Amino acid sequence: MNTFINMLRDESGASAAEYALILAIVGTGIAVASVALGGSIKNAMTKAADCIANPPTATAAGTTCGEIK
Repeated sequence: MNTFINMLRDESGASAAEYALILAIVGTGIAVASVALGGSIKNAMTKAADCIANPPTATAAGTTCGEIK
């Protein structure tokens, strides 16, 4: 915790290497998140397209398109 507080109090400027390191870490996080979410988004879009192309009937039980009213 003291290290973090000392970093906050440090008034020296960051060098280009430090900015590059921060950019690399943030970029890696974005890439990992997009890969992880890609499959979920694809599945959701596929289900939505299926529901639009083949709407369930009022008697369909266990439909994946949501609740029928």
